[in-house]
Amino acid sequence: MRIDVDAFKVLQVLVEEGSFAKAAERLHKAQSAVSYQVKKLEQHLGVNLFCRDQYRAELTPEGKVILAEGQRLLQYLANIEHLASRFSEGWEPKLEIIIDGALPMKPIMRALKRLSEQQIPTKVQLNMEFLGGVQDRFERDSADLMLVKDYRTGPSYRPQALPPITSVLVVSAEHALAQEKGLSLFELQQHVELTIEDSSPDKHYRDELQFGGDKVFYLSGFIMKKNALLMGLGFGWMPDFLIEQELASGELVAVDFNGGNRYSFTPQLVSTMERPLGRAGRLFTDLVLEEFSCEKAQ
Repeated sequence: MRIDVDAFKVLQVLVEEGSFAKAAERLHKAQSAVSYQVKKLEQHLGVNLFCRDQYRAELTPEGKVILAEGQRLLQYLANIEHLASRFSEGWEPKLEIIIDGALPMKPIMRALKRLSEQQIPTKVQLNMEFLGGVQDRFERDSADLMLVKDYRTGPSYRPQALPPITSVLVVSAEHALAQEKGLSLFELQQHVELTIEDSSPDKHYRDELQFGGDKVFYLSGFIMKKNALLMGLGFGWMPDFLIEQELASGELVAVDFNGGNRYSFTPQLVSTMERPLGRAGRLFTDLVLEEFSCEKAQ
């Protein structure tokens, strides 16, 4: 015989009211029905839950432990009912988002904070990849959204443009290239180039802005790349939002390259019609587009 979950509700009311009569009145049941439900639970568990020699309905030590567990069970059931009601309103159980590490995180975090304030039941998973690894992870995990620097388009993809981001070709102020003017491609190729490694398993993506020299160090993220630049290890492209302070202080300087030391790209927020967005995905899309617009306006 399975435990009657409602019996735990009866136990809780009994303890709160202090008597079977008052508990029965609150539960809109006959007192005999309340007594029977408690007795049946005791028989099923094989323990006495209440002290029968007390004027008030008081739990035995065993009863206190069992009621505590029962209250946890009731809370779990209430949570399940709450989740089910929210899911029935169109909230999806999980929202997975893949982000390119070249994009600013502040507007994304602000959008997620606003999403959390909605008290939604959706579990959100955020993963960061680089270059071709973004789309590879998006497809491999059947994720819901990707915020990507570049991707291979397809008929089912639905892209929405984010504000442009500018990258700057920089080097440490202490590096030899910092003092040179009008550098040629050949001159750049004599120094170590720092670049981000493609995080896809087959490393099929090659950044078209690489300079083609033999001295290339591949790094696994922009924090590592920034530290390497500040140490004077080499030169490389960096999104301007990551090095604003270092450019202002003069720790990093733009390389005077005759092919140009700035370029802009337009990142995209991409979903796919093969996996239509649920309510949380649509809300996050609106919020992140709004936050990126605000970020650009500042």
